[in-house]
Amino acid sequence: MRRDTRMQRFVRDIFVHTPFVKMLLLLIVLWLLFSAGLFLAERGAPGTTIRSCGNALYWGIAAFSTAGIADTPLAGLSQLIGGAWIVLGSSIFFGTIVATITTYFMRPLQRPDRQIVETIEYNLEQLDDLSIEELDLLKETTDTLILHVEHLKSKRLSDRDEPEG
Repeated sequence: MRRDTRMQRFVRDIFVHTPFVKMLLLLIVLWLLFSAGLFLAERGAPGTTIRSCGNALYWGIAAFSTAGIADTPLAGLSQLIGGAWIVLGSSIFFGTIVATITTYFMRPLQRPDRQIVETIEYNLEQLDDLSIEELDLLKETTDTLILHVEHLKSKRLSDRDEPEG
């Protein structure tokens, strides 16, 4: 049995449990569409430096990345397309970063096991306020929980030790 490294688990969690991949694909599709639109709108404009699809693709990356090194579109329609791309592309790009980080770090708080532990911790802080009947019920529940946990642990250990067949 191969164990994943911490980095492999981190990367897998990012790709599986956050919107990173979907947002990245959306960003790429929009980049291609806006670059194509800019190229078509700039085609034939006098004095334009955006003369090929490659120039338009480069412009699309430089424009939304706030690098400020992109050539300026000259035609009115291409300026409109360019402005829309800068706003939309930047929003999606930086939004993807924020959404990925937020989702990754909030995920453990949304897991049921974490909620169970937090509920137990909260209730332990309230022990002084419980009646005798409530304390007896808590003891019964805790004993049952301990038995259940021990049963799960032994089952997982036996499953792990079984040879694959």
